[in-house]
Amino acid sequence: MINNLDFPHTALIDAPGSWVRWARCRLGDPDRMFVRGKRKQREVAALCERCPVVLQCGADALDNRVEFGVWGGMPECERRNLIKRHPHVESWADFIAKNRRTHSRNFLDAVAG
Repeated sequence: MINNLDFPHTALIDAPGSWVRWARCRLGDPDRMFVRGKRKQREVAALCERCPVVLQCGADALDNRVEFGVWGGMPECERRNLIKRHPHVESWADFIAKNRRTHSRNFLDAVAG
């Protein structure tokens, strides 16, 4: 089984978007990731909890300033807040690689601190 630790951040640099083929959400209707309302977004974000590429997905969404949908287990409001808290970050993949807690369960835990 593949886990987040098996995907080095350089994979995002060497082959942008290569993480997509491992994403759990690719198996269903992609529109389900674009819902309105906090409750519905939390439900959708739960799909990301066991995704092997949640960190890569979140980094990609943050690097590309994706405005809509749940990416990396985060709705748009959480991504905006994270960008505001860390305005100096140029590459979220690099930031995570340098600052990630060893056994992060989700994107926000990975960059906490």
